[in-house]
Amino acid sequence: IDRAGSAKGLLQPLPGEQNRISLVYSVSANTVVLPVRIFFGPKSIDVLNAVHGSLNHAVDFGWLTPLAYGILHFMKWLFSFLGNYGMAIIVLTVILKLLLYPLTYKSMKSMKKMAAIQPQLQKLRERHKDDKEALNREMLTLMRTQGYNPVAGCLPMLIQMPIFFALYRVLYSSFELYRSPFAFWIHDLSKHDPVYVTPVILTGVMFLQQKLTPNTATDPAQQKMLQLMPVIFGVFMLGLPAGLTLYMLTNAVVS
Repeated sequence: IDRAGSAKGLLQPLPGEQNRISLVYSVSANTVVLPVRIFFGPKSIDVLNAVHGSLNHAVDFGWLTPLAYGILHFMKWLFSFLGNYGMAIIVLTVILKLLLYPLTYKSMKSMKKMAAIQPQLQKLRERHKDDKEALNREMLTLMRTQGYNPVAGCLPMLIQMPIFFALYRVLYSSFELYRSPFAFWIHDLSKHDPVYVTPVILTGVMFLQQKLTPNTATDPAQQKMLQLMPVIFGVFMLGLPAGLTLYMLTNAVVS
């Protein structure tokens, strides 16, 4: 119905046309017939391409769509060999971690250097608490003499973030995981873990990972927040798809 409430549309089959319909509009005493094609079905890229070449644009992963498409196709390729999307997610995660390992190693090495000089930085903060300019100058000098580069710690993580976000979007909204079983109690990777085992294990692994990761936080409140992060993250994962939780768990274990 249009804004004025005077036009009504009716879908009806087109005579002699298979799988095609027309949209009939009655406006006052006149009738306008518009031939259209409508697809009702799953948002699977393969199915959409089979219907029409442009319909795959309906599968939208946001600004990371080109990267997400590449990850999705690679995951489907792994599935063609493994026959299980859960196993495909695990193998995909391990491969990505191995490919990104040089960047991860560089970032962790930088974080360890930062953790080592934290006591000296704290002394500088106390000594120059009333002189910000002198504090910044002394901190830069200390970092330079210790071989620490702030950019070296942040840049590798920034490069990895688009890949992780694209993978998150793929695992969160891909039709391929719909009703796809993994193992044991997980019969649908598109739904949350029905017995919440994987989120609980993920929380424990994240606690262990946190203990092994160099801590650069000096503020007590910030340290408390970091300690609570595994619990917060575990609670957050309770309602998310099991496929996404499986990825996060594999990623944490490999890390």
